[in-house]
Amino acid sequence: MRIQDSEFLTALQLQDSATGQRGRITPRQNLTEEGFSFQEVLQKKVLTDDNLRFSKHASTRLRQRGIDLTDGQLERLMDGTRKAGQKGIKDSLVIVDELAFIVNIPNSTVVTAMDSKDAVENIFTNIDGAVIM
Repeated sequence: MRIQDSEFLTALQLQDSATGQRGRITPRQNLTEEGFSFQEVLQKKVLTDDNLRFSKHASTRLRQRGIDLTDGQLERLMDGTRKAGQKGIKDSLVIVDELAFIVNIPNSTVVTAMDSKDAVENIFTNIDGAVIM
């Protein structure tokens, strides 16, 4: 069955009948107030969302264990979180130097943190992936 012969209109046919003209909407017609297309805004949000949060539990563990993240370590943690999200991981172990973080990827939230001396048994549960940075 050809689309043109069906009783349903394609999006292009519907647009043509509404505007009275033939052709596609140019990207310039679909800009946000800031001048970006929806796709540009979406890609920027997905690829550069740096809103990594630390849960109350993770913040407490960092403080108790005397872990101070450097800017470089924090950047690598965020990069590892992005990579895990790109692979479809939901709960990830992200290892940065000798620090281990359990991160809930959909919520961009660090759930807990520890250094190598606190990971005595080196067993991590309830994760579906790991990223070593």
